[in-house]
Amino acid sequence: MTEDTPLSLHERIAGQVRQLRAARGLSLDALASHCGVSRSMISLIERGESSPTAVVLERLACGLGVPLAALFDAAPATAADPVARLAAQPLWRDPASGYLRRNVSPAGTPVRIVEVEFPAGAEVAYETGARSPSVHQQIWVLEGRMQIRLGDTAHELATGDCLAHPLDRPIVYSNPTRRPARYAVVIVHEAAAPLGR
Repeated sequence: MTEDTPLSLHERIAGQVRQLRAARGLSLDALASHCGVSRSMISLIERGESSPTAVVLERLACGLGVPLAALFDAAPATAADPVARLAAQPLWRDPASGYLRRNVSPAGTPVRIVEVEFPAGAEVAYETGARSPSVHQQIWVLEGRMQIRLGDTAHELATGDCLAHPLDRPIVYSNPTRRPARYAVVIVHEAAAPLGR
């Protein structure tokens, strides 16, 4: 996979966060208190002046009531092209862990597919818990091995294994091996209700 340029991704993420926050009628302060990301960091992200980590983006997505994949959409979700061409599928590398994600699905669909290349020895911990509306996902290991910790339960996954679960507790992705892993995540997200101020 070849990554998009950092500038184009920062602009894309900035536009999506601004648009989603405005659509929900949230001030910077309200979103900050809702998701646990500082007002100054959200402002930097919305101006495309920050390289946020996957953990920060996940907190924002949770606070906005959308899956993380929605922050990488090119435009507000409308009646989009039902085909997501490979060249248009956004690629993003987490500056903290080095994992590379590609949003495979067309924007605005209720089911999202994400492909991830996860470096050897890397780990990403998402602290967010139960979602409203609920989010369900399946993690299908395409190559290598992954350990997925859901709350206090660890699942060892090898090539071909698939883990299905609701996103209702903290989750830790780790690759305990010396080789990169590759997996697909299929996400089903219920329609979000508008958040108040």
